[in-house]
Amino acid sequence: MSDAQRMNISVIRERAVLAAVLLPGAARAPDDPLAELRSLAETAGAVVIDQVLQPRNRPVAKTYIGRGKLEELAERVHAADGDVVVFDNELSPAQIRNIEEVVECKVLDRSELILDIFASRARSHEAKLQVELAQLEYTYPRLRAMWSHLERIVGGAPAGIGTRGPGEQQLEIDRRIVQSRKAELRREISRVQDRKRREIARRSTDFFTVGIVGYTNAGKSTLFNTLTDGQAYADDKLFATLDTRTRRWSLGGGDEVMLSDTVGFIRDLPHHLVASFRATLEESVHADLLLIVIDATDPAAEQHLDTVHDVLESIDTDDQPRILLLNKIDELEDNTDLLIWQSSRPTSVPISARRGLGLDRLVESARTHMRGESSRVTLRVPLRDGKALSFLESRATVHDRQYDTTHVDMAITIGQRQLDQLRATGCRFEVLGETTPKAEDR
Repeated sequence: MSDAQRMNISVIRERAVLAAVLLPGAARAPDDPLAELRSLAETAGAVVIDQVLQPRNRPVAKTYIGRGKLEELAERVHAADGDVVVFDNELSPAQIRNIEEVVECKVLDRSELILDIFASRARSHEAKLQVELAQLEYTYPRLRAMWSHLERIVGGAPAGIGTRGPGEQQLEIDRRIVQSRKAELRREISRVQDRKRREIARRSTDFFTVGIVGYTNAGKSTLFNTLTDGQAYADDKLFATLDTRTRRWSLGGGDEVMLSDTVGFIRDLPHHLVASFRATLEESVHADLLLIVIDATDPAAEQHLDTVHDVLESIDTDDQPRILLLNKIDELEDNTDLLIWQSSRPTSVPISARRGLGLDRLVESARTHMRGESSRVTLRVPLRDGKALSFLESRATVHDRQYDTTHVDMAITIGQRQLDQLRATGCRFEVLGETTPKAEDR
């Protein structure tokens, strides 16, 4: 296989044979272990023509897959005229090289395939920066270790990243070029993160913020569009969304929150991608409430939920309240799986984002989280504090106003969370009295 083939990890229109070593305890759908890899390959544009599986207690050091199964894989690739083999495992550069020598075609592992998808889906400047850094952190060093011409020390003219020249001197030049570009990308992404944090901080001061998170293709963007008319790109594909979108979500009764749609999670997501997309995931880190969306029709939904929790823990989102949404209930053949979910997680909310089922309960639950426990209080607010007055007029139920020359006494019903939020803004007010609200005030 030529060096040019190995440098190109794109699989668009290529005929792909899938392969996996099934190790004990691996989180895969029991009835179709390669279902997710197949979806990833098809999302990347490949045409899946065959697959090879091998259960093992541990991988083979040299080729990951056993020798006999590797020879079978090569036979299937040649018989089906395959262009690429995609492994559902993390392979070392040496293992990729050894496998390619036998199958005589390009070999990618799961992480390289995900990187290829992210690169094709990145639209915003921010996403493109993050994908490029992840590629340099992960793909480039692995590819370099496999290029046979780097092992030959023969002279050559200097070349850029895309046109590698042989020789030990050129290898050092390449290293400096890549390190310089990585440093430049990190600085630019750091500026993006700083700007994003300031935007989120301002938004969190003015609004209650809600983040939609979940496994890829669980219906997050469809839910976002249904709740906000936000027109986020939604498709029945993995990683349809890479860029965060934020829109107002009206909960009724004058209550509004800011709702953000985020990139989907997936098991074994390359850690470089998690690190690179930290800026995108800031919406989740700082949200006041998280909506975790799960595809209730997926046989691997339980494993998907575990993956979501693992990723959230890795980005330090441990303390926000969460609502578990069991999506696509309109596609369930019966209610058996739904009843099992609800018995183990009684606070979960069954919904259909596509048909709008169950959204009334979701809205009510979100409103409860936004307001916190309500109480009826009288606040004395300086008339010159327009920010506090605007906050109370838009967030609280105002029952009465009594003015003097410098202050207004406002009798209101307000949630404890909203009152704490007002205090956090630095607004000056005095609590004159507090009573338990009547049922009609809540």
